[in-house]
Amino acid sequence: MTFGKISNLFRRERPDPAEAPSHWIKCKNCQAIMYYKEVVAKLYVCPKCGLHMRISASDRIGLLADEGSFVEYDANLKAVDPIEFIDKKSYAQRLEESVKKTGRNSAAIAGECTIDGAPLQLVIFDFDFMGGSLGSVEGEKIVRAADRAIAKRQGLIIVSASGGARMQESTFSLMQMAKTSAALKKLSEAKLPYISILTDPTFGGVSASFAFLGDVIIAEPGAMIGFAGARVIKQTIGADLPEGFQSAEFLLASGLIDMVVGRDKLKTTIAQLVKYMSTVRAL
Repeated sequence: MTFGKISNLFRRERPDPAEAPSHWIKCKNCQAIMYYKEVVAKLYVCPKCGLHMRISASDRIGLLADEGSFVEYDANLKAVDPIEFIDKKSYAQRLEESVKKTGRNSAAIAGECTIDGAPLQLVIFDFDFMGGSLGSVEGEKIVRAADRAIAKRQGLIIVSASGGARMQESTFSLMQMAKTSAALKKLSEAKLPYISILTDPTFGGVSASFAFLGDVIIAEPGAMIGFAGARVIKQTIGADLPEGFQSAEFLLASGLIDMVVGRDKLKTTIAQLVKYMSTVRAL
């Protein structure tokens, strides 16, 4: 697997490459000072405390897909501004800025690859594109990926990293929750596996739809997962909340997800699950 240059591992946004650390970085969790090449070799996991740092969508493809096997589909799909939404900026301007920042037309990257030799459809959300928010294009890419999986008799993997539904598209965005759920129902009826991988963060309309509809739901260690933020929930119910109640580990203990898998074992785990599920459903 090949990873790009070291990025700012501890901020919400990725910096200009010129600002990236050249030798040493500091873990925001344990405060350890580490040589950056050691962190990259560990797949952007702190070797001292195991903190799973956020990685780019491109790095995620390099982590999961067999080398040279990923073929992207529907990269030309672009969002429109159906309601001409404007807050501090127009939606059209925000889209233009995200395209310039990421070099992509949407927050979802959809394609086909092999994982340990098994052909699969893969959708990965790019948090750098408007917080990985779910809009009409992202929903359409998921539906098309599910359709390809059915046509080719393949499994589907979706890697979520999202703040939720895209408010700038209003109801058009909320419709994607039902649209993607219906597509995954067809995948299930075709007896094909769907594995959902939750990374930091997975929230809002994404967690309320396809992210939690997997036959198997896997989360990375320490990932923050939920619907609304902790402050909003506390204000709504008027009660104190358990510490870490939106962490992957808490959700696993509560039975809301199936597995918490470290990044170094994620590819192997997916390959084993797909093989097992495909065999069982073929019986």
